[in-house]
Amino acid sequence: MADPTRPRPLAELPAAARAAVIGVMTDIDDTLTRDGAIEPAALQALHELAAAGLPVLAITGRPLGWSEPFARDWPVRAIVAENGAVALIRDGRSVLVEYAQDEATRSANALRLREVGARVLREVPGATLARDSAGRVTDIAIDHSEFTQLPAPAVAQALALMQAAGMNATVSSIHINGWFGSHSKWSAAAWMTQRLFGRALEPEIARWAYVGDSTNDQPLFERFPLAVGVANLRRFAAELTVWPAWITEGERGAGFAEMARALLVARA
Repeated sequence: MADPTRPRPLAELPAAARAAVIGVMTDIDDTLTRDGAIEPAALQALHELAAAGLPVLAITGRPLGWSEPFARDWPVRAIVAENGAVALIRDGRSVLVEYAQDEATRSANALRLREVGARVLREVPGATLARDSAGRVTDIAIDHSEFTQLPAPAVAQALALMQAAGMNATVSSIHINGWFGSHSKWSAAAWMTQRLFGRALEPEIARWAYVGDSTNDQPLFERFPLAVGVANLRRFAAELTVWPAWITEGERGAGFAEMARALLVARA
């Protein structure tokens, strides 16, 4: 594994490693998007990857409701929303919705989610629910930098309250997400590889690229040899303990497009 504190420029990635890639997994917010909308360069890159036969799987902390139109409109094989809880899978012109937890578990967790959310709002000064909360079915999200600027001590307090309640909790570039269950971005990656292609991820992980931008991408940065950070990842330098092996020159969608070009040129 590469030095976790010294990502190398993506331009230095050997052509043989780029040519061996069979698919791309990616975060969405601030990796493909800016202010919640996909950047044109990233959308074009998705189309070019699909045309070249390289499937793209997006994994996000965004909710089911927010993700569904993008699963339908973007040229991706699937979007896994709510940090691994629910998959939206392209099936021709339709989108299939599948859950990592059964209905009974989701129903039992719903009250607990509301209780923890209410406590965070009550005890953390300035805390507000993310504006996309109406579309969430398996987690809660507190806005820290999308529409509200929550100071670092308040972010830490909200995170601690979620964890004390028995939640898994993580911080993305825009939200603090908390949920009950063992699912994660990593479990989502393994789930979709098996579900879509009938193969285990671990034996072929060196042939998948993962692209992200934030602290909640660290578990995948650590596992994927070809993990790529878009350049705006550097804004989290003080909080990162694991860096990706590679980093782009461009930020957000431009960085994703840079990564896509590197793969496509190697296949030409």
